[in-house]
Amino acid sequence: MNDQGMIQGMNEYQSSSLKRKIYTISRLNSEARALLEGNFPLLWVEGEVSNFVCPSSGHFYFTLKDDLSQVRCAMFRTRNRYIDFSPKNGDRVMARVRVSLYEGRGEFQLIVEDLEAAGDGALQRAFEQLKQRLNREGLFEERNKKSLPNFPATIGVVTSPTGAAIRDILSVLKRRYPLANIIVYPTQVQGKGAGQQIAETIERADEDQTCDVLIVARGGGSLEDLWAFNEEVVARAIYYAITPIVCGVGHEIDFTIADFVADQRAPTPSVAAEMVAPDGGALLNQFEQYQIRLMELQDRCIAQKQQILSWLTQRLKQRHPGQQLMTHAQRADELEQRLLGAMQRFLQKQESWLEKQSIALKHQVPTPKLNQYGQILEVLESRLNRGMRQALNKPCEKLRALGRALDAVSPLATLDRGYSIIRSLPERRVIRCDSDVKAGDKIEAQLALTSLVCRVDEVNPINK
Repeated sequence: MNDQGMIQGMNEYQSSSLKRKIYTISRLNSEARALLEGNFPLLWVEGEVSNFVCPSSGHFYFTLKDDLSQVRCAMFRTRNRYIDFSPKNGDRVMARVRVSLYEGRGEFQLIVEDLEAAGDGALQRAFEQLKQRLNREGLFEERNKKSLPNFPATIGVVTSPTGAAIRDILSVLKRRYPLANIIVYPTQVQGKGAGQQIAETIERADEDQTCDVLIVARGGGSLEDLWAFNEEVVARAIYYAITPIVCGVGHEIDFTIADFVADQRAPTPSVAAEMVAPDGGALLNQFEQYQIRLMELQDRCIAQKQQILSWLTQRLKQRHPGQQLMTHAQRADELEQRLLGAMQRFLQKQESWLEKQSIALKHQVPTPKLNQYGQILEVLESRLNRGMRQALNKPCEKLRALGRALDAVSPLATLDRGYSIIRSLPERRVIRCDSDVKAGDKIEAQLALTSLVCRVDEVNPINK
């Protein structure tokens, strides 16, 4: 091809390119998303959860699948906070969704607005909610449960009259306790309205006040089959019943709300019958054992009573009044002899003591002692008088000497020799020198027998 042809081909290619409508990937995904969201309203889908993740953002991401297909789902935190359960892999759920497309990867997805458990999951959730609410109200507390009678005369059975449960219960009761009277209260145990009918049947059986205990039972089944025993009306009918109730619903692994409220829970209807009916064979064996023990106790008691009777007879013979009088008379004689002997020994002892005291008293006559003490007293009196005179002479002599010495230095003796004592008036202070007095002062001169009141005319000092 020459250059001219090449140029012409390029021009034609460019012209055709300008006529094409070319989409970017983001535009394509955006318009596809708008198309999907605009043509599908909010709708409900059901499927099984798989690949469930919940990152730190709080959004839910998971896959919904059925037997043939699957689809990616997203439920944002602003919506999933309103659901009351935590979905997990394997849960069957119903989702209210918007059909959309995730533009970033071009993936078809569902935006979940609401999520509910489906099938057994929904029932199980309703079961747990009712269980928690009734438990908070106190319907499950042990203190409210009544004890079962040991030997019920009449046993009531609330169940379907055509199911296997009634046959099992009647068989067990006939075998274990044929003495009991059995009353069957037929009721529907499955399907629409079964719960209300079961509750009414329990209330009717309780109002009759004929039965000592009631069995509420049915055979095993799925959660939907047993759902009537999970209804609140049945639970409250059991709780408010006066008659003790044993609940035997389903198999050992099945639990219903009625099981928690009942006074006793049995894993199966047959076990419920065993719980309310004592074992007749075991009772008969027990009665035979009681009979044997009673006969043994009776024989032992008779033997003991005979032994006691023999012993009492011997004692009665020993305690005959004539025998007692003879014994007491002999005892009185013996005590009399002992008393006389004791009195004689006491008198002899007192006579001997009195004789000894008389001899001792003769040796203790006071006359010699009095004479001796009189002589001693006279000697002591003479010595006392002599000592007193000597003791008084010495102080008297000393007193006289002191008197003479006192007279020698007494001012009165000085006054007797012509001297006087001069005192100032009115202070009566002794004047000792010329400076103690001045002309015109009033003075007192004390003499030996009198005193003179004078006035000083003049003071003349004496030159030494």
